[in-house]
Amino acid sequence: MKLQNYAVNEWITGSDDGRELTSAVDGRPIAAISSQGIDFAAMLDYARNVGGTNLRKFTFHERALMLKELAKHLTEHKKEFYELSTETGATRNDSWIDIDGGISTLFVFSSKGRREMPNDHVYLDGPPEFLSKNGTFVGQHIFTPRLGAAVHINAFNFPCWGMLEKLAPALLAGVPAIVKPASSTAYLTELVVRRMVESGILPEGSVQLICGGVGDLFDHLNCQDTIAFTGSKGTAERLQQHPRVISESVRFTAETDSLNASVLGADATPDTPEFDLFIKEVTREMTSKAGQKCTAIRRIIAPASITAELVKSLSTALGDIRVGNPARKDVDMGALASLDQRDEVRERVAELSNQATVVFGNQDDFHVVDANVQNGAFFMPTLLHCERPLSSALVHSVEAFGPVSTVLPYENLDEAIELMRLGEGSLVGSIFTNDDAVARELVLGSAAYHGRLLVINRHCAGESTGHGSPLPHLVHGGPGRAGGGEELGGIRGVLHYMQRTALQGSPATLARIGNRWIRGGTENDPGVHPFRKTFEQLEIGDTLHTDAREVTLDDIDHFAEFTGDKFYAHTDEEAARKNPFFDGRVAHGYLIVSFAAGLFVDPDFGPVLANYGVDELRFAQPVNYGDSLKVRLTCKQKTLREGSGYGEVRWDTEVSNQNNEIVAAYDVLTMVATDEQWASVNS
Repeated sequence: MKLQNYAVNEWITGSDDGRELTSAVDGRPIAAISSQGIDFAAMLDYARNVGGTNLRKFTFHERALMLKELAKHLTEHKKEFYELSTETGATRNDSWIDIDGGISTLFVFSSKGRREMPNDHVYLDGPPEFLSKNGTFVGQHIFTPRLGAAVHINAFNFPCWGMLEKLAPALLAGVPAIVKPASSTAYLTELVVRRMVESGILPEGSVQLICGGVGDLFDHLNCQDTIAFTGSKGTAERLQQHPRVISESVRFTAETDSLNASVLGADATPDTPEFDLFIKEVTREMTSKAGQKCTAIRRIIAPASITAELVKSLSTALGDIRVGNPARKDVDMGALASLDQRDEVRERVAELSNQATVVFGNQDDFHVVDANVQNGAFFMPTLLHCERPLSSALVHSVEAFGPVSTVLPYENLDEAIELMRLGEGSLVGSIFTNDDAVARELVLGSAAYHGRLLVINRHCAGESTGHGSPLPHLVHGGPGRAGGGEELGGIRGVLHYMQRTALQGSPATLARIGNRWIRGGTENDPGVHPFRKTFEQLEIGDTLHTDAREVTLDDIDHFAEFTGDKFYAHTDEEAARKNPFFDGRVAHGYLIVSFAAGLFVDPDFGPVLANYGVDELRFAQPVNYGDSLKVRLTCKQKTLREGSGYGEVRWDTEVSNQNNEIVAAYDVLTMVATDEQWASVNS
């Protein structure tokens, strides 16, 4: 089989014989790979002018629904993905992380896109900034899709997840992608992309694929393009220094080498649950994906007093790991991705052995289940021990990208923190302790060197996703050696593919651009109570000004008795006067909100289906008995929920007193029926 490139809406085979790709399990040929003859300039042009144009026609919610449908479609093809994944050396559990993990990421970004982003083409970044005395000149930060292509360069260890975790936020942002997988496992990526294209779910030009080298692709990048890279630090630096990347200030994020550490607290002695949890986690992280994870534990930082017991326990656990044919259910660890990768791991272990002692593994000839140890890229789980880690530079700089880790003893927390920092930046660190004071000290001492920190004890271990599992909800990346970039992180990952722009202008103008009303902007007279309007009939700026209502002492007393809220400021005149904020008894804050609702709510059956919350409630100043309250209610923002029969409407609410002083301000959130739903209800 010769892998094909998907470029400019067609599958294209490289023009030369290409490079042979072999099975990690037995060395037999799997495919050939070549991108020779591909017009890379045309791919970029097609992505920008066709893919980007098509994607930007849709709102965030519509693109989010595409991700959901794509995830469902790929789920239907998981069986063939799993079968092919075995050839990469992955066990079923390894493939689950890669395949199901990637599909799950699509689902998560679909959900977050619909819950946390507007059903619109522009994303507002924070509240407006009021820049003038009278409020006629305001500012607003917005995000819009960049008008280029997202170039995704992925590593060999996760051919499915590595693609989808980058692709999901890019497509949600409205930016087309050109995917370049690492060659050794590209046959799985090509199959997944093929199924995506066949589905017809994504607009034309959304995704293209390069199987092989990138040729002169970088020569044609411009300032609107984005590069997301996963791989070695050396390659990342070389790409970042490309003349075109520099001259065009091409946005570049990198996830690179990472000597991740896991720390065992001094309280986690061998008779504690935390010690057992630590042994299980280190063993799992060393052997999952045969240690070929950028988040794997490379440095095991533990109290010197229990190092001997730790080494013994880890060696026993690693000795129970069954290595062999990953297609077998009784195999715990498969092969490395290639024979070249196996040889490189051997070289790195030999290098580490100059400053650390191999205490388990590192045998060339060892038993593997249902496979030939010579033909396949198998490597025995290997544990090293470094007696003086603070003065041994290699254990903090050399990474054996396989089932290899080194035990580093410490005498006190300061030493543990220093050892964590010596990795010079990592994707993830973990801490195993049941002492929260120790956890705090370790976190504050080392967080600046980590993109993510996992703190485990007996209370959360049962539901923990583990040291080495990047989650779409949280950022994935790290400083220094880890590349200095960020991916995932929910909507943060989406915004990476968008441009933040600061707008300045009148409230009405910026409200029209952002589809969110700004105080001081145009107030429309809706003609009827706005609660009588359907979602489509409502307009941003529709405003209701209510009559006034006096707050009496009897009202305050009744509210206190009825609710049980008898805080002294509402019930004791003398005590209230002692409070520097009050001149005497004042109305409850929630009485103010309740009276406000009584003033603006239209009680009859209508398109407003439910009130589902209040946001940003603030009480600006006290309300005394004898004061009068009135409300200004304005339709602030509308978000249609596709296919649900309703939309969410946010109402800007101001409560003022008889002196026109604002006493409370907040957003009321309601669900409002669409025309179709309202007609159905009344039919």
